[in-house]
Amino acid sequence: MPRTATHISRRHVLLSLSALGSVAFCASSVQASADDKTPNDKTADDKTPANIQFALERAIDAIAAPFVLAETHGLYRAENVNVTTTVAAGSKETIARVASGASDMALADLNALIRYRGDSDAATVKAVFVLLNAAPYAIVARKSRGVISLGSLEGKVLGVADRDLAIRLWPALAKRNNIRLAAVKQERISAAVREPMLSAGQVDAITGFSYLSAVNLRDRGVPADDLAVFRFAEFGSAAYGLALIVNPKFAATRPEAVKAFIRAVTAGMQLTIKDPAKAITDVMTQMENGSRELELTRLHTAITDNILTDDVRRDGLGGMDAARFEASLDEIAEDFTFKKRPSAADIFDDSFLPGSVGRKIN
Repeated sequence: MPRTATHISRRHVLLSLSALGSVAFCASSVQASADDKTPNDKTADDKTPANIQFALERAIDAIAAPFVLAETHGLYRAENVNVTTTVAAGSKETIARVASGASDMALADLNALIRYRGDSDAATVKAVFVLLNAAPYAIVARKSRGVISLGSLEGKVLGVADRDLAIRLWPALAKRNNIRLAAVKQERISAAVREPMLSAGQVDAITGFSYLSAVNLRDRGVPADDLAVFRFAEFGSAAYGLALIVNPKFAATRPEAVKAFIRAVTAGMQLTIKDPAKAITDVMTQMENGSRELELTRLHTAITDNILTDDVRRDGLGGMDAARFEASLDEIAEDFTFKKRPSAADIFDDSFLPGSVGRKIN
């Protein structure tokens, strides 16, 4: 059922308020085997669950399904971890929380983490699990506004929301596809009016995430056949998307807790992929005034475009390819100057991942 403008406004208000407080969902504890012990456990027989402070980069929606299912299906509990989940206002904030130690682990955009680590004074925060194998960056346009191809953006107005991540890779995408950057006028707008302005024809296209903006616009009544969705991944972008990141001290002192958390999330992802409709049933219990139809569409979009890529089908969930990572750095370099170009090992630590069998898609 389409959401009203009032509902959209309420979600944005909730997202802003969530940065000021913690909306937590926790898993209870059970006994763990001796293999789950960490270096700072009190004794070899101590079965006290590990407590993990985890931060999402936005309010709970379909993309949070693996984490919601890890709680509702007792996956955290089975791994002997207590997880308290809070909500932040974007990747910049979740990275800051993990860097300061306010959160032990968090979900953040991998490209935002790379830029953060570009500062010589930055904490050595690393990613340990890639949730979205392909970044969801996209340009969403109205065909009725004359945008029928990526090249036809020249001479058009592109709405760019505050703190938008897609626009940071737009220079690389434009260069790769022979589009003159100067010929595409950018108009800075609030994230709260991004979809409404495109819907009303006040801009010709917007940057955003394909599973957010494109789905939201259809929910606002824009006909699907009037939408042109140009996903960066389809036009040669190698960028990864959201990833789990960990505080370096926590990773060093509680490695088994990090591994246990990732195992639970991997299992939650498997359940999500296996039965998206059932996963959304659980997600809806964590949302206020959400639309089941909208969130199910969002999840299907993310699974198809961002999660079940060829790389994941071949190698399994959570990992990263070093050569592809280097290609993604080239894209970032079109809009960012590295003081020291990082290696894959500087940004991603694969030592916490489950074995390949556990990460293969069932």
